[in-house]
Amino acid sequence: MTHVEDELASQPECWTRAAAEAPRHRAALPAPGERVAIVGCGTSYFMAQSVAALREHAGQGETDAFAASEFPHGRSYDRVLALTRSGTTTEVLQLLGELGNGTRTTAITADPGTPVMEAADDVVVLGFADERSVVQTRFATTALTLLRAHLGLHTDSVVADARTATAAPLPEGLVGCGQFTFLGRGWTVGLANEAGLKMREASLAWTEAYPAMEYRHGPISITTRGTATWMLGEAPEGLAEQVRATGGLWIEGALDPLAELVRAQRLAVAVAAARDLDPDRPRHLTRSVILAP
Repeated sequence: MTHVEDELASQPECWTRAAAEAPRHRAALPAPGERVAIVGCGTSYFMAQSVAALREHAGQGETDAFAASEFPHGRSYDRVLALTRSGTTTEVLQLLGELGNGTRTTAITADPGTPVMEAADDVVVLGFADERSVVQTRFATTALTLLRAHLGLHTDSVVADARTATAAPLPEGLVGCGQFTFLGRGWTVGLANEAGLKMREASLAWTEAYPAMEYRHGPISITTRGTATWMLGEAPEGLAEQVRATGGLWIEGALDPLAELVRAQRLAVAVAAARDLDPDRPRHLTRSVILAP
């Protein structure tokens, strides 16, 4: 078993622990009414997209998501929340160092022995969700679970769905597809983006991701026999029928969208195995991007 297989299988237990610990981190996490920016790189950026949409929809306050390198310094925020598994990513550390004294900063990380511990005003350490694999799985979803619980949006059914996602067989014919498209709506657009990234990282697959309604505006033209379109969350009316009419394989997201992401992680590993690739050693990637001065 690869590290990533072992780590993605442990997500139900990690989510349960993160949800239980959320109340004791309340002071470090965004408070209702705060104007918040959530930042990250790669996987963490896509988790930031999901959290921002969840927080705004919950009426907790205006919330934006940015890649750390694209943060708009001309805007004013009450708090900047940084997601960083390694605690060493150059763009995140630079941003935290550049923010003025009027902006409270929080970091969620997996490693307490890294520079982010001093760079942020508040730090939440999810050491139990750290990973050996370069490809992120459980840390990202555990951080998102912590923040869903903080917003009052986590339930035991999410963990139950995650257990199903780690055990149930993948849809027949899916691994053999040559192209994969992931779709989302609202907070699940970030999850769709992350599912696509997992496929590219672990299995070098041709993968795209879109807001579900945008898929009709051009991208559906690539869908044909031998391609798959996977919906994370509730699909727009009529979209499934349109995809099936192209000859493509439609995958309905029947579980909680975060659990559907776990299924997509499993798909990435399965496609990697079918292509004789090692998902723990993705091409051209390292655990953390640290730029030379």
